Amino acid sequence: MIFSWRSLVSLFVLLAAPLSGQSLPGDVHANYDPVLDGQLSKIAAAHHGTLTVFAENLKTSETAALNPDVPVQTASVIKLAILLHAAEQLRAGKASLDEKLVLTKENQAPGSGVLNDLDTPLTLTLRDVLTLMVVLSDNTATNMAIDRFGLRPINSTIVAAGLHDTWLYKKVFRPATEPMPADQPRFGLGKTTAREMASIMTRLVECRLDLDGRPAQPADGPICGAILTMLRQQQDRDSLPRYLETLDTSEQGSAIGNKTGALDAVRNDVAIVASRSGPIVIAAFTQNNADQRWTGDNEAEKTLGKVGAAVVQAWSPQGLDPSAIRWKNPLATPTGNALNK
Repeated sequence: MIFSWRSLVSLFVLLAAPLSGQSLPGDVHANYDPVLDGQLSKIAAAHHGTLTVFAENLKTSETAALNPDVPVQTASVIKLAILLHAAEQLRAGKASLDEKLVLTKENQAPGSGVLNDLDTPLTLTLRDVLTLMVVLSDNTATNMAIDRFGLRPINSTIVAAGLHDTWLYKKVFRPATEPMPADQPRFGLGKTTAREMASIMTRLVECRLDLDGRPAQPADGPICGAILTMLRQQQDRDSLPRYLETLDTSEQGSAIGNKTGALDAVRNDVAIVASRSGPIVIAAFTQNNADQRWTGDNEAEKTLGKVGAAVVQAWSPQGLDPSAIRWKNPLATPTGNALNK
């Protein structure tokens, strides 16, 4: 039997960890990448805060992880869970991207976005609301989406998707309206893990919207395509895409779709990267950050950029390829999924 050098390193890790008293990596299996894990550990050691990561190449099934199952504050990354629930409602015919929602003064919330600065009442489509929630991380749009769908139904979708450590607690900049779990003060808006949030992004990229595991239907493709297009147009590129994308995405089209989240001591990013070796999902969360500046060169933003660069360099040294993902309709392939093989 012939072993690859990575398989031999993986075997060494499995044998050595119990002897040294160290815990095993988060995702040891045939396609686990221990070399990349080592690089992620070095990045984490240099960062003045904590870092958790889960990454997977959806074409090759290679994975790398750093404490991927530790619950963390989501900040605005929880908006991916709202997108997943919106997709479920759209495919069930219980919502339409063209339906009208009315912005009122009572709905306006501070922080990121533009709707807080506009005159009310203002009529928007659900597509407008979800787009602003993603592209500008608009907090007012997020609250409009939560009002439209409901906290409990959104969390029911999260549970149905098999996630155990992901939760949306309340609206943005609003007090809780129902009894909260004991851990809510620790996490604020929402909690998740790197592995679980990566799984939401993977569902959207592969367009696996049926939570019962039944095959995708042709009508699911445009729904996923609308959401992937929003993520691809997301405007905060200072984190995972930082060192990856140098082209003018307004003209060429981005090779990365992502959703960021930030608090004073938190910087998070979850991305789908269209690489020449296949679509790569990366979920990276920094917490307890010493650098709390709200600038593009915040240390945590750079740390996330280093994570993105390390993963892509390890798995796709030849770089990015936007055509590796069917952004407008993930199901428009002979294989019936988002991967251009």
